[in-house]
Parts: sequence; C-alpha cells; structure tokens
Amino acid sequence: MKKIFILLFLSSLGGAISNTHAEESEAPYIYVLGVGQDAGYPQAGCYQPHCLLGWREPSLRRGATSLGLIDPLANRKYLFEATPDLPSQLFALEQQAPSDRYSLAGVFVTHAHIGHYAGLMFFGHEAMGADKIAVYSMPRMQSFLKTNGPWSQLLRYQNIVLKHLQNQHAVELDSLNVTPFLVPHRDEFSETVGYRIDGPNKSAIFIPDIDKWSKWSVDLSELLRSVDYALIDATFFGDGELPGRDMSKVPHPLVTESMSLLDKLLPEQKNKVWFIHMNHTNPLLQADSQESQLVRAKGYNIAVEGLRLPL
Repeated sequence: MKKIFILLFLSSLGGAISNTHAEESEAPYIYVLGVGQDAGYPQAGCYQPHCLLGWREPSLRRGATSLGLIDPLANRKYLFEATPDLPSQLFALEQQAPSDRYSLAGVFVTHAHIGHYAGLMFFGHEAMGADKIAVYSMPRMQSFLKTNGPWSQLLRYQNIVLKHLQNQHAVELDSLNVTPFLVPHRDEFSETVGYRIDGPNKSAIFIPDIDKWSKWSVDLSELLRSVDYALIDATFFGDGELPGRDMSKVPHPLVTESMSLLDKLLPEQKNKVWFIHMNHTNPLLQADSQESQLVRAKGYNIAVEGLRLPL
C-alpha cells in the first residue's frame, strides 16, 4: 500500500512538473533578430580590416537591430523595428513562429532613422504586397510616413495601416502590454521612443537609440530595478572609435559610460543588461574581443541574434 501511495505521489508530481514546463514553453518571449546599428555589419563601403572580417566570412555578418515578439498563447507575432534587413529577419522570425500558426500582427517602430523604418518598403506592392500590416508609431513618425514617398504609397495601397501610439500609454496585446516612452535623440524627422514590454511573468525595456543617459529625466538604475531585461543602446564602445570624427556630433551613451553608471549595482541587476545596436566599429560584435570579455566579466550581457528572453 505504501509503495502504491509513493508511486501515485511521484506520478502526480511528475504531472505538475510537466504542466509547469508546458506553461513555460507557451509563455510569450522576445527573439532577437538583429544587433547591429542601422547599417548592420559589415557596413556598406567599409573595407577596413574590421569590416573585411565580415565581408570574407558570412557567418560573422549581423543585421540591424530588430526584435521579434512571439505569443504562443495568442498565435501572434510582432516585429520591433522594420530594418533594411527585413527580408532575412522575417525569415528568421518565420522559422521561430511559422505563419501557418502565427499571424504577423504588427510592427512597432521607434523613430525615423534608416535602420528602424526603411524595411517597411518590403511590405509594398513591388515586394510582399502585404495587406494592412499594422504599424505602431508616434504622431510625428506617422506624419512622416503619410507625407513622404514611398511610405505614403504603402498607406495608399493599404499595404500598411497606422496604429497610433501615445507616450506612456500601454497597448494591450492579449497577454502582453507594450508601452512607448519618449527618449532624447536626434529627432530630425520624428520623435524617438523606447518600449517597455510586459508579459505574464517578466518584463523588458528596449532602448536601441538615445543621446546620453544624462539627457534623460529617467534614472537608468531605477528603471533596471523595475524590469527583468534591458536591451540598451551600445552603438559605440568607447571614445575615439570613429577616427577623424567628432563623436559628440553622433551622441550615444558609450558602453564604457553605461558600465560606469551601473557598476555599483548588485550583480543580479547588472545581469539584466543586454547591450544591443552596435556600430560596425564596435568590438563587441566580435565575441572573443578583449572588450567583449571585459563586458561579460563585469556581469553584463551582449545581445546576439537568436537570443530568446521569456516573458
């Protein structure tokens, strides 16, 4: 009788574990599709030694920064950023979340720099001929798309439809919430936002572009404490990375600056950071570089394509 009781107990425990694993496997998740700055790696027209590595070895190439957001419970998938690498990134998303189950329910755009919206052109009638793909964007970004070709043609042919976003107002997507928030950046054509993504269990912030943390009214350390993942601007690793150019003209928080700002945090807080949006000059694109080893030794992470972050 005792043996039977133990067997029944273990059987029920196994079922509970199995159900837990099933629930985890069905949870929404972020899937990283690209980690480079707007022009990707290697960059067009760059034939310096650091770029020749990528031209000569295709496996080292990296697409512009983009995220997939996949919701197995709702059978929907989303893109964050429409990059010039959208064709290959859509294929990578298709492999993760096939269209025979998951519908592409929308694209969230941060701002009007080429690596973040130019890929919308592939939804046009010369390419996919898409039907009413929802593009979530802020007011100035929407005005830019409406009044400039070829983007205005996408709207006229209803390849895309615009979904209005407001600063700090959440968009409800079944079990997910996506909230845009304004950040300081070079806003020639549109405002710039980051996104907070809240899932059933975990949350993330995505800030691929910002001028400097000191220009923002939000304390990055405090923000880190409120989320589980922070995918943040790592365009340049350090000063002098662009020889012959004044780097103050292209302001971004240097990775060295971000680490200095956050180095007093506890290890579990620093481990939330995933550096992303790396310029072709950034040594973090090379996994074995001294700079990459330093970042990891300090307790931070470097985003790679194929990274999966459960929500």
